[in-house]
Amino acid sequence: MSALLYPAIDLRGGRVVRLLQGDYDRETHYGDDPVAVAASFVEQGARWVHVVDLDAARSGSPENRHVVAAIARAVSGAAWVQTGGGVRTVADAEVLAEAGVARVVMGSAAVREPALVEEASRCVPVAVGLDHRGGELSVHGWTEGSGVELFDALGWFPTAAAFVITDIGRDGMLQGPDVEGLRAAAAATAVPVIASGGVATLDDVVALGRVPGIAGVITGKAIYEGRFTVADGVAALRGSADA
Repeated sequence: MSALLYPAIDLRGGRVVRLLQGDYDRETHYGDDPVAVAASFVEQGARWVHVVDLDAARSGSPENRHVVAAIARAVSGAAWVQTGGGVRTVADAEVLAEAGVARVVMGSAAVREPALVEEASRCVPVAVGLDHRGGELSVHGWTEGSGVELFDALGWFPTAAAFVITDIGRDGMLQGPDVEGLRAAAAATAVPVIASGGVATLDDVVALGRVPGIAGVITGKAIYEGRFTVADGVAALRGSADA
């Protein structure tokens, strides 16, 4: 089965934005109607939409949760929503599941308390967000190092539906993904890996789609900057599976 494209919507103050390397002081604004953006992604063939609540990731305050729910309603029956940012408790996961989210992403909370993933998985599939700088996982909206190495954490979460692995140094930089690092991570776990960070071209999408164990490719800035369309990315991944 081919890897799937996960076009990304990052929310801050209800708007669609992107951050450079997770830096809240380096924000680019891409739109005021995230529901319309999500609908356009699905119209182009996306089966998943990846939504990140940046405000909740940093503060824990779920001020964009109503927007996440609106996106889930808008694409219901045509695509699924995967969302992260501030999912720190089982109650957070339950609320999002009730809002129509198909999969939640737990990052900082999972690294701090791995047992939360198994508990939350009883109500909704949970992907674990493993966001790293040079191999060390970062937490609290990418503002702090955790002292935990990526490859050590791969063995902590037997019930995870997926690992979303983000190379923070490449995120939003359009410099290409760490294909070999992701290949090594995917080979080290039986859990499907969703690659994130650095995708700039269709060639990047294809390269990731050909890596065994990579089940998805998240892309945001490359789409917003017109490097390629969601339809192009969906087709490229389908083609990489056939190659």
